Amino acid sequence: MSDATLHAAHQDPDDFAVQIADQIESFIVAVTEVAKGDEPDSAVPFLLLEFSQLMLAGGRLGAHEDILPDERYEPDLGPEPDTDDLRERFALLLEPIDVYSEVFDPYEPRKAPVAARISDDIAGVVADLRHGLAHYRAGRTTEAMWWWQFSYFSNWGSTASATLRALHSLVAHVRLDQPLPALDGLDTDQDLSEDAEDALAEEAGRVMAEEIAGPLGLPARTARP
Repeated sequence: MSDATLHAAHQDPDDFAVQIADQIESFIVAVTEVAKGDEPDSAVPFLLLEFSQLMLAGGRLGAHEDILPDERYEPDLGPEPDTDDLRERFALLLEPIDVYSEVFDPYEPRKAPVAARISDDIAGVVADLRHGLAHYRAGRTTEAMWWWQFSYFSNWGSTASATLRALHSLVAHVRLDQPLPALDGLDTDQDLSEDAEDALAEEAGRVMAEEIAGPLGLPARTARP
């Protein structure tokens, strides 16, 4: 959707809400294109870029003063768009590296890491962002901004930042020539012990070195001591 249809004619392109809506719309369009699988070799770098840009929008929302909705109750949006197809496409596209380990709250003492999936994260983030975008397109700008800010703190912000760390780790291990050795059947319904977490990291490194670095066009590079 173009800016001409996303924004009303009277809206200032320098307006905070317009800029946030543009960043969110751009993210949704970009990841939807990546999910088509037309350029699988570039999927991880593209996702790294898009999530980095999305977190900038999130940071701006987080630093902004509290946004309060105009109405006490949220207007009905009707059925939520289905993200199952997006999730399934990314699960197939990222199959060797989809599962990663994450600690949800770094301030909880000795919080055990859990297994997560990049494909699930992308679908969840897009669902949250689309919800606010539907309000924005309907002309309820304050409602959209409240939702994006609230869900940034409560849901999509932490999910997107975890996904960004996973994507960064994938690219960094390849570029720094740091293969680490099997996901070993680990899935998202399993808790990660310390040994399992180490095994996950080792297998992710091996898969990246053997299957991802070449197709992505990311030459291995040894880090300086």
